[in-house]
Amino acid sequence: MARRDDDVRFDPERCSASALARAIGDGKLSARDACEAAIARIEARDPRINAVVVRDFERAREQASERDTRRERGERPPLLGVPMTVKEAIDVAGLPTTWGIAPFRDYKAKEDAVLVQRLKAAGAVILGKTNVPVALADWQSFNPIYGRTVNPVDPSRSPGGSSGGSAAALAAGMVAIEVGSDIGGSLRVPATFCGVFAHKPTFGLVPNRGHGFPGTDGGGVELAVAGPMTRHAADLELELAVIAGPDVDAATGYRLDLPPARPHDLAGARLLFLDAHPKATTSSILTDAVARVAEVAARAGAEVFRHSDLLPDLSAAHAAYTEMLGAIFTRGSPTAKDVISAHRWMELLDAQFRLRRQWRALFARFDAVVAPAFGTVAYPHVDNPNDPGAVLQIDGKSTPYFDQLAWPGVATFSGLPATAVPVGATSEGLPIGLQVIGGFLQDRTAITIGTWLHGRAAERG
Repeated sequence: MARRDDDVRFDPERCSASALARAIGDGKLSARDACEAAIARIEARDPRINAVVVRDFERAREQASERDTRRERGERPPLLGVPMTVKEAIDVAGLPTTWGIAPFRDYKAKEDAVLVQRLKAAGAVILGKTNVPVALADWQSFNPIYGRTVNPVDPSRSPGGSSGGSAAALAAGMVAIEVGSDIGGSLRVPATFCGVFAHKPTFGLVPNRGHGFPGTDGGGVELAVAGPMTRHAADLELELAVIAGPDVDAATGYRLDLPPARPHDLAGARLLFLDAHPKATTSSILTDAVARVAEVAARAGAEVFRHSDLLPDLSAAHAAYTEMLGAIFTRGSPTAKDVISAHRWMELLDAQFRLRRQWRALFARFDAVVAPAFGTVAYPHVDNPNDPGAVLQIDGKSTPYFDQLAWPGVATFSGLPATAVPVGATSEGLPIGLQVIGGFLQDRTAITIGTWLHGRAAERG
């Protein structure tokens, strides 16, 4: 790939998506060259990882050539020529959307999901799609159609799920940005397992049309969101700005105008740190990480708190969350029966509203809540996670596998934004990550504070 002699610091493989788009816009390299380089990385690195399970390289080359034409016309969209992949469960016209479910093996999307349309309009080049677990219902990424994705840091361990292929592709340096989805930690858990960044947006901020269970018709799912995943923190807000905003009918009368980040600097930020959940075991690695990052924040001048009477009842919230989640995940199952009544569903919506009101009171006092996104770092592959006896080993103790829904559920049930950021590594080199939860529609606050904490933690080492 051609590059200017006076720009020796520019590295297309390691730079951010925003830097890559600028370089293409400035003529330092072509979108076609960037596309070919990404394809070469996937072909060289993915055989041992199995992250990019649907490849669409010929159409990607056509897209890249069209992006070069756009540049020649003077266009400079924010993701001009940036090659990327998307989660398998998100529709790309002409490509499979199976959710890893064998009976849907031959199902292909007829049109792009809204967020894919927006990414393309912003200049991105779609290389293909990344692996998921069956029905997106695991923190691993294994299914009978595409097989198992492994963690690039340690192949014996999970890359996370359900956006596990997305996180693995980022961590292995195949692409700089990705897009995934989250209902039970599916953005945040893979990000923390693989040492990359992800943002679970405020519920409803990013349209879900084109990200639905195969055979359903775009009605959307309570709790579920799609959001950005990136290798560089600076790209989170860039990608979010591209994919967020009202869709179709709502766009007739509504426009997105997210508030800016509330604190101007980490100094003076008001942060509540949590290291324990009443419904989930948390490893000492994560509790130590919370304490370490809290100390880093305090040294930077932030107001740091470890307890607050304003914190909602996490046990009650978790019970309502898992009940709602159970109803959602049985939809479309041929063996499913009526899980809850319509009246009970409405009672859960009431509980959700009351909880959001409680969080509103808390965020009048604090800028963000910092907590684990999951109770442990990437764990060894579990062959039968849906077995009633499935467990995770945390600090030498067997704990029920799906108890770990509790940590991502803190933000999910209330529809709050949460940013997953790397904050270190274990002695074995496994990434350690935390989530930064913001108030409703305070997405920029969560991303900004998460970026600051990541940077300060990296400085400390």
